[in-house]
Amino acid sequence: MILQQAQEPANQKPDASKPDAQSAAAKPDSSPLYMQIARKLTDDVRAGRYQVDQALPSERTLSEQLNVSRVTARKAIDQLVEQGLVVRKRGSGNYIAPRIEQPLSNLSSFSEQLQQRGYKPGSRWLRRGIVIASADEQMSLGLSPNTKVARLERLRYADDVAMAYEVSVLPATVVPDPDAIGDSLYQFLEGVGKPPVRALQHIRAMNASAELARQLDVAEGMAVLFITRIAYLGSGEAVELTHSYCRSDHYDFVAEMRRG
Repeated sequence: MILQQAQEPANQKPDASKPDAQSAAAKPDSSPLYMQIARKLTDDVRAGRYQVDQALPSERTLSEQLNVSRVTARKAIDQLVEQGLVVRKRGSGNYIAPRIEQPLSNLSSFSEQLQQRGYKPGSRWLRRGIVIASADEQMSLGLSPNTKVARLERLRYADDVAMAYEVSVLPATVVPDPDAIGDSLYQFLEGVGKPPVRALQHIRAMNASAELARQLDVAEGMAVLFITRIAYLGSGEAVELTHSYCRSDHYDFVAEMRRG
């Protein structure tokens, strides 16, 4: 099915009226077969022919459908995994990965972003507690020395796929009990009457350390997006400092710009 979609029928002649018809016919795709299959699968995924969390055909099914070896089918799927379009679930199969497109003009929580796009948000808490703010945290949040803060460390998930490792720091006067926070920090802040109304966000690329790669289930050294956000109340008081390490294969940040 995939190769049939990628190839023209054998009895169909190129349209000589099209400028590139003769050159296209004269230059068949000489790339390895697994790359041709991977490109076609990639086109199908990006065209929406497969939905998020939908299983791809198995390697055996692909090899039978396309009359290629299982090694070729496996290498084609490997390409999609490397691109971040597909995730492997051990003992289950290969599934279309979620991808988040986040507008830079909107202040919203991770959970809100996912729910708006039809994904199921989730968190796995790694650590949370009340500690003395570090010097950098004091400066970012405008706190006095020895001020206590709630430090929240967790992994963020979309449809059971690890998307980001996140560390959030808030004044202990705002979050006296870190265990009271559920999946959404911003929902908690709404509930206690401390919702952020604006934020400053800085984004840069970095390479994943061994520990970060293990947390996000990516290769060590893979490029990730490091995002620092400071959120403010309507009064101008800083209420949240969050450092996020996002998988670059699952995140797109979009900014609309106007001239003049």
